Amino acid sequence: MVAGTPLLRRLIAVDAAISQFLHTLFHPFFPTALLLLLEISADFRFSFPICLALLFSPLSPPLLPFLSSLLFGLLLDLAVVGLTKAIFRRQRPHYNHSSMSAVVAVDKFSFPSGHSTRVFFVASLVSLSAVAIEAALLELKAGGGLPERWIVGGDEGRVVEIVVIGVFAWAGITASSRVFLGRHFFLDVLAGVCLGILEGFVAFRFLRFEDFLRHPTLSECRRGCKLSAWNLH
Repeated sequence: MVAGTPLLRRLIAVDAAISQFLHTLFHPFFPTALLLLLEISADFRFSFPICLALLFSPLSPPLLPFLSSLLFGLLLDLAVVGLTKAIFRRQRPHYNHSSMSAVVAVDKFSFPSGHSTRVFFVASLVSLSAVAIEAALLELKAGGGLPERWIVGGDEGRVVEIVVIGVFAWAGITASSRVFLGRHFFLDVLAGVCLGILEGFVAFRFLRFEDFLRHPTLSECRRGCKLSAWNLH
């Protein structure tokens, strides 16, 4: 990142100092293995295949409005973060943990934190889709696709509330871990959080392509995957 004005240079210097302070203060309290596990949990190479797996699972039809936004939102996030990193080109902290390996060239840049955008995109989308997810649970339970014992007392709304809280907790811990691990500066993470929430609104409002995902060809693929899974049992 090229520092232009004195104010911007000062902001970057303060950000770097605060980030190193937070890294030094909190890193000893969190095992590196835990921080790396949180990193993997928010990696695109982990989250995108899970989304595809859900899309081709028996859970797919009632959850299609949510899954379509999730699928295309993850692709949007990948493009936006990659472009932003290429524009700003801020170098990562010098104390970045040595376990990191860049998949593409822009991965070596720090601003914004892609993991932070991704986790808060997912969290905001889950929150915005709470009503649709609750309706999907009711439909699955009514169709026998969800065992009654999985939802105690039949309170689907309460289950969705717990899921939303859990996902936001995961997002907050994962975003914080980016500073603790030395992967990012504080402002990288803050920008990632804001960008991820914005992406969640965009995906919820504009990236709902469930009609496309209901195309007969894709429906046949999903049916074939279900039959294959049943044949394995």
